[in-house]
Amino acid sequence: MAKAIIEGFINTGTYKPEEIIASDRIRDALDYAANRLGIHTTTNNSELVLESELIIIAVKPQVIESVISEISDVVSEQKLVISIVAGQTIKRIEELFGRDIKLIRTMPNTPAFVGAGMTAVCSNGNVTATELEFACRLLSSFGKAEVVPEKLMDAVVAVSGSAPAYVAMMVEAMADAAVLEGMPRDQAYRFAEQAVYGTAKLLSEKNIHPAILKDMVCSPAGTTIEAVRVLEERGFRSSIIEAMKACSDVSARL
Repeated sequence: MAKAIIEGFINTGTYKPEEIIASDRIRDALDYAANRLGIHTTTNNSELVLESELIIIAVKPQVIESVISEISDVVSEQKLVISIVAGQTIKRIEELFGRDIKLIRTMPNTPAFVGAGMTAVCSNGNVTATELEFACRLLSSFGKAEVVPEKLMDAVVAVSGSAPAYVAMMVEAMADAAVLEGMPRDQAYRFAEQAVYGTAKLLSEKNIHPAILKDMVCSPAGTTIEAVRVLEERGFRSSIIEAMKACSDVSARL
């Protein structure tokens, strides 16, 4: 995800490569970033913080405590900290720093890798409206970003953070069905992927309500309404709702 963010910054001209520094304990990852993206790198987290005005914490939840312990003394009150660490609340991160900081919590998703991510954004009381707007512009460099209350972050995990897995499963099932009807596997995936992509693009760009688009496709006594009947009979919508509820519940327990 850090790589997707960096590429988004560079591709949109938000930051130049020479304005970005990344830190990682894995030297090979840093060498790749330096050679492929042209950014500065270090294995010293404190060095990164001292040289930066904006710090993005992009680590696994299980290591955030050790990372913050390394940088807490050098994160001044003027620096803006953005966290993309899953399941770590603003309160928890503030407790790890042990003092006032400007903190923004976010939840991006994997379509950020192709510049089509969806990122939820919330902040603590030390972040100004101008700084929050600035952060949203940055996070929009690899997709879209919207401010939400922190209490909705678990819902965000379910509706966008984990959603690529649900959609990928649906594409796989659609391709399987096409193969069952005789279509070659690679072609089946192309048709299924484009159908999902095109539908999402149509809903977004034309601002069409999903129910209206569904009704537009369902002709009386036609093929699509028969497929919809079977989906409803098998609990298609209910299974999605229940799956997302389970996802949100797990997120809340992290």
